[in-house]
Amino acid sequence: MAGGAFVSEGGSGGRDYEGGVTVFVVITCMVAAMGGLLFGYDLGISGGVTSMDEFLSKFFPQLERQRQKVKNETAYCKFDDQKLQLFTSSLYLAALVASFVASVVTRKYGRKVSMFTGGLAFLTGALINAFAINVTMLIIGRLLLGVGVGFANQSTPVYLSEMAPAKIRGALNICFQVAITSGILVANLINYGTSNMAKHGWRVSLGLAAVPAILMVIGSFFLPDTPNSMLERGKYEEAKQMLKKVRGTDNVDHEFQDIRDACEAAKKVEHPWKNIMQSKYRPALVFCSAIPFFQQITGINVIMFYAPVLFKTLGFGDDAALMSAVITGVVNVLATFVSLYSVDRFGRRFLFLEGGIQMFICQILVGSFIGLKFGTTGTGTLTPATADWILVFICVYVAGFAWSWGPLGWLVPSEICPLEIRPAGQAINVSVNMFFTFLIGQFFLTMLCHMKFGLFYFFGGMVAIMTIFIYFLFPETRGVPIEEMGRVWKQHWFWKNYIPDDVVIGGHDEN
Repeated sequence: MAGGAFVSEGGSGGRDYEGGVTVFVVITCMVAAMGGLLFGYDLGISGGVTSMDEFLSKFFPQLERQRQKVKNETAYCKFDDQKLQLFTSSLYLAALVASFVASVVTRKYGRKVSMFTGGLAFLTGALINAFAINVTMLIIGRLLLGVGVGFANQSTPVYLSEMAPAKIRGALNICFQVAITSGILVANLINYGTSNMAKHGWRVSLGLAAVPAILMVIGSFFLPDTPNSMLERGKYEEAKQMLKKVRGTDNVDHEFQDIRDACEAAKKVEHPWKNIMQSKYRPALVFCSAIPFFQQITGINVIMFYAPVLFKTLGFGDDAALMSAVITGVVNVLATFVSLYSVDRFGRRFLFLEGGIQMFICQILVGSFIGLKFGTTGTGTLTPATADWILVFICVYVAGFAWSWGPLGWLVPSEICPLEIRPAGQAINVSVNMFFTFLIGQFFLTMLCHMKFGLFYFFGGMVAIMTIFIYFLFPETRGVPIEEMGRVWKQHWFWKNYIPDDVVIGGHDEN
C-alpha cells in the first residue's frame, strides 16, 4: 500500500509514481498551513499581554500586591499566580478535549470541515477576549480558542501529509510550523506596539487574533479535500480527478489504486482506537505519544508563553522584555526556514539529534548564568553583558528547537500512521501535546518560584533523555510513502519484534 510517493534521493524505497510537484498542491498546502497561525498567534500574544500592567491591574489586582511584597525578596516569584497561569493554560485544556471530537469530524466529514470548524471557534473566542470585562469572560474566550486550536492541529498536519508527494512531504508539512512561528513573531511585534498605547492595548492584542481566524475560515472554505479523505467517504471519481490535479498528470492509476486499497482496508476497521493498541501499530502509538510529550518538556513554551514575563523576572525593563521576545521570535521564524531546506535532504533523525544536543547545551548555560547572578535567594541584578549573553543562548536554544523538534513534532506523527489509524494517531499526538502544554502553562511560574534556576537544568535533563530516545528507537522516515511505513518498522532492530510477518515490505532496505 502507498499513500502517494516519490523516492527521496538517497532515502527510502517505495513505489515511484508519475507526476510532479504542482503549483496547485504548493498553494493548497500553504493555505492549509495557515491553520498554524491560530496556534502561533496565541502562543506569542498571551505572554506579552500577561506582562502588561493595565491588563494585570484590571483582571489580576492581587498579583500587583504580591509583586510589591516580593520586590525586595526574590525575583523568581514575581508572577507566581494560579489565576494568571490559568488564563494562559486553559486554552490547551480545551484543545485537548476538542482534539478527540475533531478526530471523528476529520474522519467522517473530511479534513477541510475540521479546519473550518476550528477557524470559526477561534474567531468567536478572539472576539469574546477582546471585549472581556471580567476573568470569567477571559477564560470562556480562551476555552473557545482552545477548541479552534484542537481542531486546526488535528486536521491540518494530516491534510498536508496527504496532499504532498512523499519527496517534499517534509517541506510542505513544515509550512505548518512556519505559520506557527510567523504567528508568534507577529504577536510579539503587536505586543510591543500595543504596550505603548495609553489604554486598552491588551484588547487590541487579543482582538487581532480574529485576523488569522478569518484567514483560516475563508481559506478552508475554498480548499479542496484530499483524495484520501474523498475515498474514505466513497467519492471515488472525485478522488481520482483530485489526484490528477494534485499530481499534474492523468497517469495516476497505480497511486490511486494503492490509496484506494488503503481506504478499503481502513473501512474494515470499525474501532481505530482499539486497533491502534495492536502490536503492529505499537511504533506509531509510542511515537504519537512520546514525541509530543518530549516536544513540550524541552521547555520551549516557557519561552513562547512567558518570554516577556521571564525577561521582566530577570530584570529587563518593560520595553526591553518585549523587544527581547521579538528577537527570539525572529530567530524562531528564520530557523524554521532552515528545516524547510534540510528536512528532506538530511532526514528527520539528523535534525532530531542535532537540535537536541544544541538545546541541551543552551539550557545548561542559561541556568548557570541565572544561578550565578541570582543564586537560590533570587536577589541580584543582571549586568548588561550578562543579560545579552542570556538572550544569545536563549536565541540559540530557540533556533535548535525551530529546525528540529518544533516542525518534526507535527510532521513525524502525521506521516507514520497508516490510514486506518491516522485520525486516532493524530488525536493522540494533539491531545498529549495539549495536555503537557497545559501543564507547562499552568505551573511554570510556580515551578520557577520553587525550583529557581534549577528549572533550566530540569528541562536540560529532559532534552538529554529525549535525544537518547531518538538515537536508539527512531528510524529514518524520509521519503517513505505513508502507507508503507510498516516496512521501516520491520527493518528496525527493536520495532521488528512487534511487526507481524504478514506486513507488506516494499522497496529496498534502509541505509
